Amino acid sequence: MNLHKVVASLVKAQNSHNSEAYTDCFSETAIVHDEEKTYEGKAEIRQWIEQSDREYHTELKPLGYKEQESLLTAEVTGNFPGSPAILQFHFSLKDSLISALRITG
Repeated sequence: MNLHKVVASLVKAQNSHNSEAYTDCFSETAIVHDEEKTYEGKAEIRQWIEQSDREYHTELKPLGYKEQESLLTAEVTGNFPGSPAILQFHFSLKDSLISALRITG
């Protein structure tokens, strides 16, 4: 599967639980929407992913990627009810970085 370079980097960072590398995939003013919450800017995104890693220890297995839509479908496993879950990651990309990410079930 051919993922956009920054999407592949995000998956790798998530699966190695490297919050610094994960955050480096985002622009300074990026926005993340997950579980009805919004995180704005790299500092909030880093806090969110670090907390998520501590609580859920999630890993992503890409199942499909629609480049035109910047949409990744992935199996997400971790320490949460309903694991594994199939989630969709809706990306907005700008200058080879993620400017927005919305995660839906």
